[in-house]
Amino acid sequence: MKLEIFTDGACSGNPGPAAIGVVIKSQGKIIKEISRFIGDATNNIAEYTALIWGLQEALVLKADEVLVKTDSELMYKQILGEYKVKHGNIKPLFEQVGHLVNGFKRVEFKQVPREQNGEADKLARSGLKTSQDGRPDAKGVGEESPSSKG
Repeated sequence: MKLEIFTDGACSGNPGPAAIGVVIKSQGKIIKEISRFIGDATNNIAEYTALIWGLQEALVLKADEVLVKTDSELMYKQILGEYKVKHGNIKPLFEQVGHLVNGFKRVEFKQVPREQNGEADKLARSGLKTSQDGRPDAKGVGEESPSSKG
């Protein structure tokens, strides 16, 4: 199965309260959306955290191929090896991405303009709003949110 993963991170301040947004599609249809507050972090940490959640979910969904779309130039170029990973807090996340990528037959990364990443951006911004009540939302389309499943 081939999946398309859109990822985004959002921050209120940098560092500051942060959240992630992930949209996973199969054949153009949304099959999973993740919107989650992750605590205080930098925007780059939020971007990597969104990518990690997306890759983990794709593995759970038993995908063998993924196309990851991000609007983060820094993360994209670090993953391609064009930029070095210098920040100590990013290195373990970068390594975790490399480990997760090994679980797929094929992984492709594509940097997209922000306008083409609107769904993930909306979820990330929504995750920032949930920081006040602490109830993150990660659900499949048509499913109840995890917090409502006793």
